[in-house]
Amino acid sequence: MRFLYLVLTSLTAGILVGRFLSPNFGNAYEVMLYVLIFLIGMDLGLSFRKEELMKVGRKALLLPFLTLIGSILGGLMASLLLGIEPKWGLAIGAGCGWYSLTGPLIAQYSPLYGAVGFLGNLVREILTILIYPVATKRIDPKKAVAMGGATTMDTTLPIITKFGGREVALVAFVHGFVLTALIPFLLPLILTL
Repeated sequence: MRFLYLVLTSLTAGILVGRFLSPNFGNAYEVMLYVLIFLIGMDLGLSFRKEELMKVGRKALLLPFLTLIGSILGGLMASLLLGIEPKWGLAIGAGCGWYSLTGPLIAQYSPLYGAVGFLGNLVREILTILIYPVATKRIDPKKAVAMGGATTMDTTLPIITKFGGREVALVAFVHGFVLTALIPFLLPLILTL
Protein backbone atom coordinates (compact mmCIF):
# COMPACT_ATOMS: atom_id res chain seq x y z
CA MET A 1 0.00 0.00 0.00
CA ARG A 2 2.93 2.33 0.75
CA PHE A 3 4.12 1.82 -2.83
CA LEU A 4 0.74 3.00 -4.17
CA TYR A 5 1.00 6.21 -2.14
CA LEU A 6 4.51 6.83 -3.49
CA VAL A 7 3.31 6.36 -7.08
CA LEU A 8 0.31 8.65 -6.59
CA THR A 9 2.45 11.28 -4.83
CA SER A 10 5.00 11.19 -7.65
CA LEU A 11 2.24 11.50 -10.24
CA THR A 12 0.68 14.46 -8.45
CA ALA A 13 4.07 16.17 -8.01
CA GLY A 14 4.80 15.67 -11.71
CA ILE A 15 1.47 17.19 -12.70
CA LEU A 16 2.05 20.21 -10.45
CA VAL A 17 5.61 20.76 -11.66
CA GLY A 18 4.49 20.39 -15.26
CA ARG A 19 1.60 22.79 -14.75
CA PHE A 20 3.44 25.54 -12.93
CA LEU A 21 7.10 25.21 -13.90
CA SER A 22 7.15 23.83 -17.46
CA PRO A 23 6.88 27.26 -19.16
CA ASN A 24 10.14 28.21 -17.43
CA PHE A 25 12.01 25.09 -18.58
CA GLY A 26 10.83 24.61 -22.18
CA ASN A 27 11.34 21.01 -23.28
CA ALA A 28 13.04 19.88 -20.08
CA TYR A 29 10.69 16.90 -19.84
CA GLU A 30 11.87 15.64 -23.22
CA VAL A 31 15.53 16.01 -22.25
CA MET A 32 14.87 14.19 -18.98
CA LEU A 33 13.16 11.37 -20.87
CA TYR A 34 16.21 10.96 -23.13
CA VAL A 35 18.49 10.98 -20.09
CA LEU A 36 16.29 8.35 -18.42
CA ILE A 37 16.37 6.11 -21.50
CA PHE A 38 20.15 6.53 -21.81
CA LEU A 39 20.71 5.62 -18.14
CA ILE A 40 18.40 2.62 -18.39
CA GLY A 41 20.21 1.42 -21.52
CA MET A 42 23.58 1.82 -19.80
CA ASP A 43 22.36 -0.06 -16.74
CA LEU A 44 20.96 -2.90 -18.83
CA GLY A 45 24.09 -3.08 -20.99
CA LEU A 46 26.37 -3.25 -17.96
CA SER A 47 24.15 -5.71 -16.08
CA PHE A 48 23.87 -8.49 -18.65
CA ARG A 49 26.35 -10.91 -20.14
CA LYS A 50 26.28 -11.55 -23.90
CA GLU A 51 24.78 -15.03 -23.39
CA GLU A 52 21.87 -13.57 -21.43
CA LEU A 53 21.22 -10.98 -24.11
CA MET A 54 21.18 -13.61 -26.87
CA LYS A 55 18.85 -15.88 -24.86
CA VAL A 56 16.27 -13.16 -24.38
CA GLY A 57 16.50 -11.89 -27.98
CA ARG A 58 13.94 -13.92 -29.94
CA LYS A 59 11.27 -13.89 -27.24
CA ALA A 60 11.68 -10.17 -26.73
CA LEU A 61 11.17 -9.47 -30.44
CA LEU A 62 7.94 -11.44 -30.77
CA LEU A 63 6.14 -9.85 -27.81
CA PRO A 64 5.88 -6.28 -29.20
CA PHE A 65 4.27 -7.50 -32.41
CA LEU A 66 1.74 -9.52 -30.45
CA THR A 67 1.12 -6.51 -28.20
CA LEU A 68 0.55 -4.27 -31.21
CA ILE A 69 -1.87 -6.74 -32.82
CA GLY A 70 -3.76 -7.15 -29.54
CA SER A 71 -3.96 -3.39 -28.98
CA ILE A 72 -5.23 -2.73 -32.49
CA LEU A 73 -7.81 -5.52 -32.26
CA GLY A 74 -8.89 -4.25 -28.84
CA GLY A 75 -9.36 -0.76 -30.29
CA LEU A 76 -11.36 -2.18 -33.18
CA MET A 77 -13.61 -4.17 -30.85
CA ALA A 78 -14.15 -1.11 -28.63
CA SER A 79 -15.13 1.01 -31.64
CA LEU A 80 -17.63 -1.60 -32.78
CA LEU A 81 -19.13 -1.92 -29.29
CA LEU A 82 -19.37 1.87 -28.88
CA GLY A 83 -20.67 2.44 -32.40
CA ILE A 84 -17.92 4.77 -33.54
CA GLU A 85 -16.00 4.74 -36.80
CA PRO A 86 -13.45 1.87 -36.65
CA LYS A 87 -10.63 4.17 -37.79
CA TRP A 88 -10.70 5.96 -34.42
CA GLY A 89 -10.63 2.75 -32.41
CA LEU A 90 -7.77 1.38 -34.49
CA ALA A 91 -5.77 4.59 -34.08
CA ILE A 92 -6.34 4.83 -30.33
CA GLY A 93 -5.41 1.16 -29.88
CA ALA A 94 -2.32 1.53 -32.07
CA GLY A 95 -1.01 4.18 -29.67
CA CYS A 96 0.00 1.36 -27.28
CA GLY A 97 0.19 3.69 -24.29
CA TRP A 98 2.18 6.45 -26.01
CA TYR A 99 -0.26 9.20 -25.10
CA SER A 100 2.01 12.16 -25.92
CA LEU A 101 2.15 11.04 -29.55
CA THR A 102 -1.28 9.46 -29.97
CA GLY A 103 -3.34 12.38 -28.70
CA PRO A 104 -1.73 15.11 -30.84
CA LEU A 105 -1.62 12.97 -34.00
CA ILE A 106 -5.28 12.01 -33.77
CA ALA A 107 -6.24 15.58 -32.81
CA GLN A 108 -5.05 16.73 -36.23
CA TYR A 109 -7.99 14.77 -37.66
CA SER A 110 -10.47 15.06 -34.78
CA PRO A 111 -9.99 17.03 -31.55
CA LEU A 112 -12.55 14.84 -29.77
CA TYR A 113 -10.85 11.56 -30.63
CA GLY A 114 -7.46 13.17 -30.04
CA ALA A 115 -8.54 13.81 -26.44
CA VAL A 116 -9.89 10.27 -26.15
CA GLY A 117 -6.64 8.88 -27.59
CA PHE A 118 -4.59 10.91 -25.13
CA LEU A 119 -6.66 9.90 -22.11
CA GLY A 120 -7.05 6.26 -23.14
CA ASN A 121 -3.32 5.80 -23.59
CA LEU A 122 -2.52 7.74 -20.40
CA VAL A 123 -4.84 5.44 -18.48
CA ARG A 124 -3.02 2.44 -19.97
CA GLU A 125 0.27 3.72 -18.57
CA ILE A 126 -1.20 4.46 -15.14
CA LEU A 127 -2.94 1.09 -14.97
CA THR A 128 0.33 -0.64 -15.87
CA ILE A 129 2.04 1.09 -12.96
CA LEU A 130 -0.75 0.08 -10.59
CA ILE A 131 -1.59 -3.41 -11.87
CA TYR A 132 1.75 -4.90 -13.03
CA PRO A 133 2.92 -5.72 -9.46
CA VAL A 134 -0.29 -7.66 -8.85
CA ALA A 135 -0.47 -9.22 -12.32
CA THR A 136 2.96 -10.83 -11.97
CA LYS A 137 1.61 -13.01 -9.17
CA ARG A 138 -0.89 -14.62 -11.55
CA ILE A 139 0.77 -14.54 -14.97
CA ASP A 140 4.29 -14.78 -16.35
CA PRO A 141 6.02 -11.42 -15.72
CA LYS A 142 7.39 -11.44 -19.29
CA LYS A 143 3.91 -11.78 -20.77
CA ALA A 144 2.55 -9.13 -18.38
CA VAL A 145 4.97 -6.65 -20.01
CA ALA A 146 2.45 -6.40 -22.88
CA MET A 147 0.10 -4.33 -20.73
CA GLY A 148 2.60 -1.44 -20.73
CA GLY A 149 2.88 -1.12 -24.50
CA ALA A 150 5.44 1.43 -25.65
CA THR A 151 5.91 2.74 -22.10
CA THR A 152 7.90 -0.33 -21.05
CA MET A 153 11.06 1.27 -22.43
CA ASP A 154 10.85 4.28 -20.15
CA THR A 155 8.18 5.24 -17.61
CA THR A 156 6.95 1.80 -16.57
CA LEU A 157 10.37 0.11 -16.76
CA PRO A 158 11.28 0.76 -13.10
CA ILE A 159 8.06 -0.94 -11.94
CA ILE A 160 8.59 -3.87 -14.30
CA THR A 161 12.20 -4.24 -13.17
CA LYS A 162 11.29 -4.16 -9.49
CA PHE A 163 8.49 -6.74 -9.74
CA GLY A 164 9.60 -8.79 -12.75
CA GLY A 165 13.35 -9.03 -12.27
CA ARG A 166 16.46 -8.47 -14.37
CA GLU A 167 15.63 -10.68 -17.33
CA VAL A 168 12.13 -9.22 -17.60
CA ALA A 169 13.63 -5.70 -17.58
CA LEU A 170 15.55 -6.49 -20.74
CA VAL A 171 12.45 -7.94 -22.42
CA ALA A 172 10.51 -4.82 -21.38
CA PHE A 173 13.13 -2.45 -22.77
CA VAL A 174 13.25 -4.22 -26.15
CA HIS A 175 9.43 -4.43 -26.17
CA GLY A 176 9.08 -0.69 -25.63
CA PHE A 177 11.85 0.15 -28.08
CA VAL A 178 10.30 -1.86 -30.93
CA LEU A 179 6.86 -0.37 -30.33
CA THR A 180 8.33 3.13 -30.10
CA ALA A 181 9.97 2.57 -33.48
CA LEU A 182 6.78 1.24 -35.14
CA ILE A 183 4.02 3.51 -33.79
CA PRO A 184 5.10 6.79 -35.48
CA PHE A 185 4.80 5.06 -38.86
CA LEU A 186 1.72 2.95 -38.20
CA LEU A 187 -0.48 5.57 -36.54
CA PRO A 188 -0.45 8.10 -39.42
CA LEU A 189 -1.09 5.23 -41.83
CA ILE A 190 -4.24 4.22 -39.89
CA LEU A 191 -5.41 7.84 -39.71
CA THR A 192 -5.31 8.16 -43.51
CA LEU A 193 -7.76 5.25 -43.97
